Amino acid sequence: MPKVIWFEIPADNPERAIKFYEDVFGWKIEKWDGPFDYWLITTGSDEEPGINGAIMTKEMGDMVRDTIGVDSYDDFAKKIVNEGGTKMSEKMEIPKMGVMGSFKDTEGNIFAIMEPKMD
Repeated sequence: MPKVIWFEIPADNPERAIKFYEDVFGWKIEKWDGPFDYWLITTGSDEEPGINGAIMTKEMGDMVRDTIGVDSYDDFAKKIVNEGGTKMSEKMEIPKMGVMGSFKDTEGNIFAIMEPKMD
């Protein structure tokens, strides 16, 4: 069963947001070594329940977005549209991560699906 595997927090000022989440929750936040500005959030140890996420600039999106892990991007993209969802972005390759894209559910909530890269 697919489950939420990631979250993203948009920020007008990523440095201010990083300071807030580090100071309030003690999260470890580090700049991603990728092709765009993105900061990875570790919310706890791998032995604890929960998920990790990221802070992104608002140019990449302006609302908190959950990412759901799937075993086939194409199969789930079809299911989403067939059940009344809307495709918001094209399928995109994320280096060393996999493929993902954004959708809206029937209530207008935005989420993403990701098919992780298998090595």
